[in-house]
Amino acid sequence: MNRRLIYVVGPSGAGKDSVLSWLHQHTSKSTPVYLARRTIDRLNFAEPGAQDHERVDAATFKQLVADAAFAMHWDANTHRYGIRHAELMRLQDSTGCVMVNGSRAHLPTAARDYPGLTVLHITASPAVLRQRLLARGRESESAVEARMLRHIPLEVDAACALVEVHNDSTLDAAGQQLLIQLEALGLWPLSP
Repeated sequence: MNRRLIYVVGPSGAGKDSVLSWLHQHTSKSTPVYLARRTIDRLNFAEPGAQDHERVDAATFKQLVADAAFAMHWDANTHRYGIRHAELMRLQDSTGCVMVNGSRAHLPTAARDYPGLTVLHITASPAVLRQRLLARGRESESAVEARMLRHIPLEVDAACALVEVHNDSTLDAAGQQLLIQLEALGLWPLSP
C-alpha cells in the first residue's frame, strides 16, 4: 500500500498550489510532509505562488524520459511534467507523506504503479474556476472557455483513498477541510 503517496489532482484554477502552500505553512517543522518537485519542459514560466519546479527545454525532457530519470511523467496543457525518482525516496521511510501535484489523465497510471495511493482532488465550482482562470491573464477568454469545456473524468481505483477539497470560499476553509480529511485517514497529524 502506498497510502502515504498523496497524488494531487484538480482542474486549472482550483487553487492546488495555494492549498498545498497553505498546508506547508500550517505544518510544523517536525511533521514529515514533502511536496515532490516537478520537472517541467518550459523555460520561460514563472508565476508568483506557483510550486517550485525544475525547468528544462523539450529536448532535455525527452532525453530524461529516454534515460528513465522519472518515477512518473505525463503530458498536460501543452507541457510535459516529470517526478524524478529521488523525489519519491522519502516513501521508503516509515513516517511522513509525499505529495505529487499530478494530472487527472495520468492518475490511472500512477495508481497502477503505486497501488493504494491517496488521491487528493482539489476542485471548485465552474463559476469560480472561470473567474480565477480569467484573473490569471495567461489565456484569452476563448481559451479559458475551451479549457472549461474540457472534461477529464476523475476515475479513482477502488484500492485508493479519496480526499476531496472544495476550494470555493477562503483558503483557510479549504485548508481546514484538507486537514480534517487527512486526519480521518490517519495521515494527519503525522508523528515526527
